[in-house]
Amino acid sequence: MIFKRFFGTKPDEDIAWTLYGEIVEQARRPALFADMKIPDSVDGRFESIVLHMVLVLRRLKRDFPEGEMLAGALQEAFYADMDRSLREMGAGDLGVGKRVQRMAEGFTGRLAAYEAALDDDPGAEGEDDLSAALLRNVYGTLPSGAVDPADLAKYVTAQAAALDGQDGAALRRGKVGFAAP
Repeated sequence: MIFKRFFGTKPDEDIAWTLYGEIVEQARRPALFADMKIPDSVDGRFESIVLHMVLVLRRLKRDFPEGEMLAGALQEAFYADMDRSLREMGAGDLGVGKRVQRMAEGFTGRLAAYEAALDDDPGAEGEDDLSAALLRNVYGTLPSGAVDPADLAKYVTAQAAALDGQDGAALRRGKVGFAAP
């Protein structure tokens, strides 16, 4: 923080934090936990943020090269927030770096799985891939068969479509057009 006071921030960093705030706000909507049964736990909230991060990053990548730097700054904001959150939960300084690294690795895997599922043909196979990824990640802490991911898969597909239809310039200025849950 002290360095920001002396050196300022890059415009992409400021916009990234704005985007990240909107992502977290959307990821914390009560309907996701009540209606779509995302576990209301530390893991569930992490998974919800990751899912929404993937949607926005996927859209930013379509604005290559303009969206590339912003996408990187957005990921850095996410990692910084995860670091801060772990420290607030009482994780010791020595363990935070390793835990953030594991979270980053998990995020990268989820990013690849969700993007692949969303970029498949919109037929039944693509929906099956998305449902499987959601079961494995979002609902991974629940007993097998406890939740049907169909509603969340529809929500994710609708969000991806809403973001795909959004003006890239507006997104790069920090305006996310999420659809209502």
